Amino acid sequence: MAPVVTALARYAPEIETRVALTGQHTTLVDQVLDVFHLQPDYDLDVMQEGQSVSDVVERTLHRLVPVLRECRPDVVLVEGDTATVFAASLAAYFERVRVAHVEAGLRTADKWAPFPEEMFRRLTDVVADFHFAPTRRAADALRAEGVPAKHVYLTGNTVVDALLSVAGRERHVTDHALRSVLDDAGSRLVLLTAHRRETFGAPLRQVLGAVRALADRMPDVRIVYPVHPNPNVVEPATEMLSDHPRIHLTAPLDYLDLVTALEHASLVLTDSGGIQEEAPTFGTPVLVLREVTERPEAVEAGVAEVVGTDARTIVERAVAALGRPVRGPVANPFGDGRAGERIADILAADLTGRPRETEDWKP
Repeated sequence: MAPVVTALARYAPEIETRVALTGQHTTLVDQVLDVFHLQPDYDLDVMQEGQSVSDVVERTLHRLVPVLRECRPDVVLVEGDTATVFAASLAAYFERVRVAHVEAGLRTADKWAPFPEEMFRRLTDVVADFHFAPTRRAADALRAEGVPAKHVYLTGNTVVDALLSVAGRERHVTDHALRSVLDDAGSRLVLLTAHRRETFGAPLRQVLGAVRALADRMPDVRIVYPVHPNPNVVEPATEMLSDHPRIHLTAPLDYLDLVTALEHASLVLTDSGGIQEEAPTFGTPVLVLREVTERPEAVEAGVAEVVGTDARTIVERAVAALGRPVRGPVANPFGDGRAGERIADILAADLTGRPRETEDWKP
C-alpha cells in the first residue's frame, strides 16, 4: 500500500489520507514504514498470541468501526487477501463507506487454496466499489463475476512499484546469515519461504525434507530460510533443518534484505504470492510450493513453475532450475512501477470531479 499512500500525498490538502495499522508483525511493519517514510495515524493492535483467524476478523471489525465513525472517510482502501482486508472492507460496508480493493481479482477457483485467502479476496470484491486489478487476467475474472466494467481498473500491482523504488538504492544487509551467504563467492543462494496454513503438517514436512535433500545433493548451494514465527512452522523447521551446516534459519527478513536476497538468489522456493510477483523483476527463477497459483502470469513469463509439496518433485525441479543458465531481468508481467500513481489518480478524479491524468496499464 505504501506506493498508493505516497501517491495520494501529492493531492494534499485537497485529499486527506489517513493510515491505520492492524498491529500485525510490528517489527517488520516499523522498518517498512521507515523505508517508505510513512507515519501511521491509527494502530488497531488486533494481534494476540494464539488467536484464530476468526479472532482477527472479529477484533478488526470491533476496533476499526470507531475509527471510521471518527474520521468519516469517503473511501476505505484495502489491499490483498488477508483476514484484516476482508474485515476492514466489511466494517466499511457496515458504515456505508465505499471500498477500494487494491490487488483485486486474483483467483485460483479453489476456495480451499490458498486457505483462507481465496475466500477473503472473493468476499472483499463483493463489497468493493473500486476494483484495482493488477493484471488483465484479474480484470477479466472480475468482469466474469459480474463486476461492472466501469468499476474495474487495470493498474498493475503496487508490489512492483515498491520493489522498483528500493531496488536502485544502496542497501546494507542486516541479517548475518544472509550476509555470510552473499559474501561466500563459491556458493549459490537458494531462498526459501514456506508458511501457508494449507501446508501445515505433512505437506510442510515434505517441503522441508526436499530442502534438506537439495542441500545434500548440491554442495555449492546454501539455503536461507526466513522462518515465520507461527509454531506450526518454527517447530518442524527447527527439527528438520537447524543442524544442517548450509541451511540457515533466520528471523523474517526486513524488506530491504528480502529485496537483496531476491536479486542475488539463484533460485527461490516459495509459497508466497508476493514473491511470485517480485522475482520476475530480477529474472530469478521461482518454484511455487503450492498445487495452484493465482498468479499464473509468472508461469507464462517463464520465471515460475508450480511444483506442489511432493519432496521428490521439488528436488528434481530445483536441480533442473539450478542447472539452467542465469536468465537475468525480464519484463515484469505484474506491473510497470506506476500502479500507485494510477490508483491515486483514479481516486482523486472520483473525489474531486477533475479528469483523470493517467490511463489504465497496457501490459
